[in-house]
Amino acid sequence: MAPTPCDTPPLSSPTQPLLPDLTIDNITDEVVQASSRSGDARLDYLMERLVTHVHDFARETRLSTGEWMAAIHFLTQTGQMCSPVRQEFISLSDVFGLSMLVDSINHPKPPNCTQGSVLGPFHTSDAPHLPIGSSMTTDAAGEPMLALCTVCDSSGRPLSGVKVDIWEADSSGHCDVQYTGRQAPSERCVMTSDVDGGFWFRAIRPVSYPVPDDGPVGKLLGLLKRHSCRPAHMHFMFEKQGLDRLITTLFIRGDQYETSDVVFGVKPSLVVDLDKVDNETAAEYGVAEGTLLLRHKFILASVRETEELRDEKATEAMVMLGLKTKLVNHLPVPDLD
Repeated sequence: MAPTPCDTPPLSSPTQPLLPDLTIDNITDEVVQASSRSGDARLDYLMERLVTHVHDFARETRLSTGEWMAAIHFLTQTGQMCSPVRQEFISLSDVFGLSMLVDSINHPKPPNCTQGSVLGPFHTSDAPHLPIGSSMTTDAAGEPMLALCTVCDSSGRPLSGVKVDIWEADSSGHCDVQYTGRQAPSERCVMTSDVDGGFWFRAIRPVSYPVPDDGPVGKLLGLLKRHSCRPAHMHFMFEKQGLDRLITTLFIRGDQYETSDVVFGVKPSLVVDLDKVDNETAAEYGVAEGTLLLRHKFILASVRETEELRDEKATEAMVMLGLKTKLVNHLPVPDLD
């Protein structure tokens, strides 16, 4: 196939100065200038900061050609490892702590609300919508657990009609999408909170497990002499109009990886204890006495609460960084006025 001719005229004029002799010291300014003409203030700002930081990284580390090529090959292999049921780039973002950082910036929570955590690479959109009280597990080897949960707003009012997406690994530490020939979702479901903000289900005790280490991210962890394990946990995602979407995780207290989660997802407020079902609760919910019991109240922030807090924190951060910016659609852009 013949190359397509370049038919976009350059942004130049007869009076434009000659291109300077590009050097280590001045190339960043030239690239920033060339990348700041989109007409989209936020895009221009993102590119200006990205180019500046990437160039500074290369200068500060005196990045070698071999290291640069190794990084390109690493990112290429990361993309090649992605599939509809595996997102290696999310894993990369997770192990760098970037996923947690972005979530914390974009979804700050009032002090009394449930804190967020990472989505992880194994969420799917095909989980079955089950009635409250159903079992979400098909794992006979797992230790049975009853989960009794409620969801309310920051004022303590019960929230009905909240879509609750729930998922976890099986008793061997594998998510369903990790199995070749997966036929149907397992260890996951979607429920809707009732008029009292309640939802309950049967599952298995969460277990600790390694993130997939057979790809580029696993090799990187090995080079860094970092383990690849996550503490025992269960994922939850809450959605309803007017509420800030909450992606969070409950971690089982006492796990050996509680303080060294490979994706930095653990927060003290998300670490919970498991109890045992007593005789009265067993009769009410139709489970055996002594079954493991997870009981938790989730407190959700509204979109308005989150936006106000995000704006406040963004303004404070920009001042501390010495950057003159203003907020447009709750995101900072240069203030050129």
